[in-house]
Amino acid sequence: MARSRYRFIEQAPHFLTCTVVNWIDLFSQPELAQIILNSLDFLQQQQRLALHGYVLMENHLHLIASSKNLSKEIACFKSFTARSIVDCLEQRRSSPLLAQLQAHKLPHKTGQRYQVWQEGSHPQAIVSEAMLVQKLDYIHNNPLRRGYVDDPAHWRYSSYRNYVGQAGVLAVEVLG
Repeated sequence: MARSRYRFIEQAPHFLTCTVVNWIDLFSQPELAQIILNSLDFLQQQQRLALHGYVLMENHLHLIASSKNLSKEIACFKSFTARSIVDCLEQRRSSPLLAQLQAHKLPHKTGQRYQVWQEGSHPQAIVSEAMLVQKLDYIHNNPLRRGYVDDPAHWRYSSYRNYVGQAGVLAVEVLG
């Protein structure tokens, strides 16, 4: 598979998408969703990443984030969370999910048994306030469009609450 043509413009906020291989439904399991949330919180606490918006769905994550080296931080995030998810599934003996992660591993990934994330994150620099609003609306309304909730504030794994003055699961640096 060819490398992505997408590039990061460092320090600018970017809209990113991280997708589980074959869109496998991992994050409907609270323990696996918590791995993602804890990892994002850690990166923020270590000041390695500023999180401006997010939604975690059952098989993908949308972010608006910025960092001095966003490409590196997202790569580290995906590597760490993949290892943690596989460890958790092995500990729980979740053979069906592990079999799926193994079956959908790309052939050139010879140094590992499983693959959790699809390659790439398709970064898009946020270049205007209009684009920021559009991406935040897209992120926050994702659970609504899927029919999971009637109000974006009801989706636990989203920054929507942060933007309407309520406490969210994760802290975010509100833009705009």
